[in-house]
Amino acid sequence: MNKLAAISSWSGGKDSCLAYYKAVQNGLNVKCLLNFISKESKRGCFHGLESRLLKRQAELIGIPLTQKEVSPDMQKYEDEFKEAVEGFKNQGINSMVFGDIYLEEHQNWVERVCAELKINAIEPLWKNEPENIINEFLGLGFKAVIVSCKADILGREFIGKEIDKGIIKEFIARGICPCGEKGEFHTVVVDGPIFKNRLKITKSEPILKEGFWKHWFLDIKEFS
Repeated sequence: MNKLAAISSWSGGKDSCLAYYKAVQNGLNVKCLLNFISKESKRGCFHGLESRLLKRQAELIGIPLTQKEVSPDMQKYEDEFKEAVEGFKNQGINSMVFGDIYLEEHQNWVERVCAELKINAIEPLWKNEPENIINEFLGLGFKAVIVSCKADILGREFIGKEIDKGIIKEFIARGICPCGEKGEFHTVVVDGPIFKNRLKITKSEPILKEGFWKHWFLDIKEFS
């Protein structure tokens, strides 16, 4: 694995963070984090985090972050994804790390696209039990805050809460994946063994967003 040089797909949330961490611990040379930003909202595609917050997060970890704006259309997204990754191949990158856990359609897409790009897809969390993954994440000392959730599954009271064993226990009792693999909730990682200092959220507000699904969302206004 030491001969592999990689980039790591980065959302700012717990799964991409743990996947990156485990890949590095296994000896993978991860050169950069790659984050995709919506052309429309200028926020992270899946977690809705501001571009500047993700940049601050990477600064606190001490690793370069590249951000690429992408379209909502899936075919355009795929083309833009490939274009972004192709740019790294000229720098000797031959692998990419992902944080998928058990959704076959996600993993199949990753495997196909990486094969077409002629790079290795590395999935450190794949087929691990979600409860084991989140317990490992916490056991390593990582801290993550819930920044969004589907309103028909979780209420406003969960927004801004730090993930802990009590919340995990409640999720499992309610039949909710403790990693939120189906989009039940999303997080931002604020501290952990790879952070030089904690990402401090100093001003935020829960808001309800309408759309295909109703989502509670943490609008982070100030941080350091």
